[in-house]
Amino acid sequence: AVGKGERERESEPLVAMAERYLITKDTIAEGAAVPEAVKLKLARNAALADEKQKATAAKKKERAEERHNLKMRTLKYDKEYAAHQRKLISLRRQAKTAGNFFVEPEAKLFFVIRIVGIIKLSPKPRKVLQLLRLKQLHNGVFLKVNKPILNMLKCIQPYCAYGYPSLKTVRDLIYKRGFGKANKQRLPLSDNSIISDNLSKFGIFGMEDLIHEIYTVGPNFKQAANFLWPFKLSAPKGGFVCKRHGFSEQRGGDWGNRE
Repeated sequence: AVGKGERERESEPLVAMAERYLITKDTIAEGAAVPEAVKLKLARNAALADEKQKATAAKKKERAEERHNLKMRTLKYDKEYAAHQRKLISLRRQAKTAGNFFVEPEAKLFFVIRIVGIIKLSPKPRKVLQLLRLKQLHNGVFLKVNKPILNMLKCIQPYCAYGYPSLKTVRDLIYKRGFGKANKQRLPLSDNSIISDNLSKFGIFGMEDLIHEIYTVGPNFKQAANFLWPFKLSAPKGGFVCKRHGFSEQRGGDWGNRE
């Protein structure tokens, strides 16, 4: 256990450093003779202190506005998701009453997980996995559903499992296992400022903006998905069924499209 005296000694350098960079507003006794250099220094310090105060106030106001805007957008997104679900339910009911089949809308988003290591892997699938940023076992990425991606997935089907994530899955992944890429570093998404610093030019300022862009596969999906570091997931609880066989095979397995 660390004693009280040791803790105080550890905090001393930090206090000294804080004092060193502190901008002071010193005053002089009236009628005292003051050297010119000290006068200049005091004037400079006063100007710097005012500037710092104004900058802090402006930053605080800007941050409050940004947080309010993000909150309003989050409420708008929630309404949008709820309206979409209600629309689907009403269309399913209409189809059922009319005795028709309701064709579910085509998925726009994939979540792909690598389920095989690197042993005895032929060069072409290895290259495709590398291009999709699936470089380790149990790595996961969000991908847009389009022709080139489907062709790539066809090539690496025996080595990965994929499906169409729900809003809850997307949200849980980004909140619980989300890491961003900034200056080639893997940073945990512990603050909205990490997202806004890297994606503000694409209109993404916080977690909910990022989730909305990924889930709806918006116009800036490429930048948003690339900002997210590939998810490092754990093995499934209770283990895989059988990695050698496909999910849609008669005997059952794991690889391939699980929808």
